[in-house]
Amino acid sequence: MPASHAAVQALPAVSGSSGRLVVSPLPAEQETKTYPGQVFANPDLDYDQAMSQYIAARQSQAAQPAVRPTPSPEQAQRQALRQKEEALRIARRQEREKRRQQEAAWRQIRQERQAQVAQEQAQSRQERQAKRQERRAALAHWQAQKRVRQEQLAEQKLQDAAWRQERQQIRQELAVLPVVVVWLAILVIVDNATRQCLGLPLFVAGPHVTAELVSEALRELLPPELRYLLADGGVHFTAKELQALAQGRGFVRVPLPRHRPRTNGIAERFVRRLKEWLADKTWCTAEELRALLARFLREYNHSPHQGRELQGLSPHEYANRLWLA
Repeated sequence: MPASHAAVQALPAVSGSSGRLVVSPLPAEQETKTYPGQVFANPDLDYDQAMSQYIAARQSQAAQPAVRPTPSPEQAQRQALRQKEEALRIARRQEREKRRQQEAAWRQIRQERQAQVAQEQAQSRQERQAKRQERRAALAHWQAQKRVRQEQLAEQKLQDAAWRQERQQIRQELAVLPVVVVWLAILVIVDNATRQCLGLPLFVAGPHVTAELVSEALRELLPPELRYLLADGGVHFTAKELQALAQGRGFVRVPLPRHRPRTNGIAERFVRRLKEWLADKTWCTAEELRALLARFLREYNHSPHQGRELQGLSPHEYANRLWLA
C-alpha cells in the first residue's frame, strides 16, 4: 500500500508476500488439473480429516521448485531497462580497461622516443650526419605513432558522447515509469467461517516489516479458539516466530499454493473490496490511512453481505448467531 494516495487513482495491485501482480493464464478447455483443495469435495471425510490431507498434500507440493510469476508490463519494462543499463555499464568497464592498456602502451612509446632523442643529442655532429637517414626514419615512425594516438583520442571522445547519450536516454525512460518511494504494509486477517475481519494492522516499515511484528499483531488479534490459520508461503508466515505462536496457541498453519491467490478466495476478495473502497480516498500520512482502515473495518463487519452462508446478515451479526446457537 503506498504511503500516500490521491483520490480516484488506480491502486497498484500487490499479491501476498511476493510484492508482484500475479497473472494466472486461463486453463485449456480440455485440461484436467488436480490440486490439494479437491479433498474437500469428498463427502466421506469430515473437516478435520480433509484438512489433514490437504496440509499433507500442500507440504508435498511446497517441496517442488518454485515457478516465477509473470511480471507486470511496468515491471518487465523496468527490468529490461535495468538490464540494458547493466550491459552498458559492463561495456563501459571493458572500454576503460582497453583505454588503460592503450595509455600504458603510449607511455612506453613516448619514453622510448624521449630516450632516443636524448641519445641523438648526446652524439657528435659527425655521428648525427652519418645516421641522418636513420634519424629521419625514426622521426617518421614517431609522427605516425602520434597520428595513431590522436585518432584514438578522437575516437574515445565520440565513444564518450555516445555513451553519455545512451545512459541519459535510459535514465529518462526509467524516470517516466511510475515509482512509489514509500510503502506501507497492511496485514489482512479474515475469519473464513463468519467473513469477519478481525483486524487490519498497519506497518510503517512497509516491505521491511519483520516476522516479529507480524507475529505480535497476530498474537493480539487471533481468537483463542482458532484451529487453522491459512497463510501464504511468505517468510513472515514460515519464520520461527509464527511457529512458536502456533505451538503456544495450539493451531496449525495451513500452507497455500504459491502464486495461486484464489486458493484463499475469501481473503483475496476482501483485499479487492478494501482496494476498491480506498480508491477514491485520500491520505498523506500513516495516521490518516490508519483512520480510514478503522472506518472501513466498522463498515465491513456491520454491513449486510451476499454470501450464501450469511444470507444477507452482516459478519458481526452472523458471528453472534453462531455463538448463540
